Amino acid sequence: MVELLSPAGNLEKLKIALAYGADAVYGGVSHFSLRIRSGKEFTYESFEEGVEYAHSLGKKVYVTINGFPFNSQLELYRSHMERMARMGPDAFIVSTPGLVKMARETAPEIPLHLSTQANVMNVLDARFYYELGVRRIIAAREISLKDLEAIKRELPDLELEIFVHGSMCFAYSGRCLISAVQSGRVPNRGSCANDCRFPYVLYAENPETGVTFRLEEEEGLGTYIMNAKDMNLASHIDEILESGAVDSLKIEGRTKSPYYVAVTASAYRRAIDDFYTGRFDASKYQEELHTTKHRGFTDAYLLHRPFEKEGTQSLESSISEGTYQVAALVDEKGLAFYAKDRIEEGDEMEILSPRPIEESVDNERGEIYPKEGRWYIRMRMLETPGGRRFQTIHSGNENPILLPAALPPFTFLRRKIDG
Repeated sequence: MVELLSPAGNLEKLKIALAYGADAVYGGVSHFSLRIRSGKEFTYESFEEGVEYAHSLGKKVYVTINGFPFNSQLELYRSHMERMARMGPDAFIVSTPGLVKMARETAPEIPLHLSTQANVMNVLDARFYYELGVRRIIAAREISLKDLEAIKRELPDLELEIFVHGSMCFAYSGRCLISAVQSGRVPNRGSCANDCRFPYVLYAENPETGVTFRLEEEEGLGTYIMNAKDMNLASHIDEILESGAVDSLKIEGRTKSPYYVAVTASAYRRAIDDFYTGRFDASKYQEELHTTKHRGFTDAYLLHRPFEKEGTQSLESSISEGTYQVAALVDEKGLAFYAKDRIEEGDEMEILSPRPIEESVDNERGEIYPKEGRWYIRMRMLETPGGRRFQTIHSGNENPILLPAALPPFTFLRRKIDG
């Protein structure tokens, strides 16, 4: 069965991804990965706790060490690899031939996965890294399914991993210098400023006269000229799995919200399981995925060449939109929730849970009940374990609020956004 691989931006997101169906997670510590912000959310200690937690569930953790180091950083990378290897992760993700060699020397017992940053798109490059000792290649987002099939035929023992969901890069998977030019932040060292998401004003200059004209945009077309839509291949999971070429389906998003992590893991888990049981129904997965904030969706390039595609960019805005607002997140014990939005006594909220709800509840704190094929909760009483009562709570309120009955840990309470 194909592996479902989810992002782990911190320890909480790691646990949420695994609770909602991921077989493995990926993440990193400090500036050695390509997501400095999420790397700062993990300490060495919390990352090791995450490895132990995942292994206790029979699941895997892959360590991102996929930055592009300068000479002055090489020994820092080596010592980092040594420290991460002692935690016993299931693979290192690296980007360059030099780091492949370093990892094999430093931690020969740790399997190596080649980052998408290496932009492998053909059999020749795949064979080169395979002969260096790479066990899995995370293919470039720009690769086609036919090319993946060709690589698998030539190298059947080489695992292939592809992105199926998340942000798309304007350049070849991060090979971009726009942030470096405009703000001094280097994408291939983990600090991309997402300059492609900004609106731009265009000018034209006459070199003979030196006159410069501002180009006015046609109404409604917008000026977000480099803003790519988000990848969403949920409707094509059946075609991908039927090919037999792919070993792991990867979701992008270490800096995304815990809700995003939960919904994407849950939707793709259902898509995979439904494929193997002959019940694949793309509309179900898309309905859930559209509840997350996104920049519009595209099925990218896996099944169509770039020159065949239209509608891969969102020209009007870079604002992420979704159909639901998260109201609360249930804690790890399942007995209370923390507010993520305004909640009043009597409010009805839909339940998104990693496991099915088994029975209705109706008591003084509130009720849990089914309606139109979904489960809901209505809070009659907003009370902390210490007995403090509220009529209204807000997202800044850090008090746990007791539930009418226990719910599965990391359950989300959400509301549909009107309009």
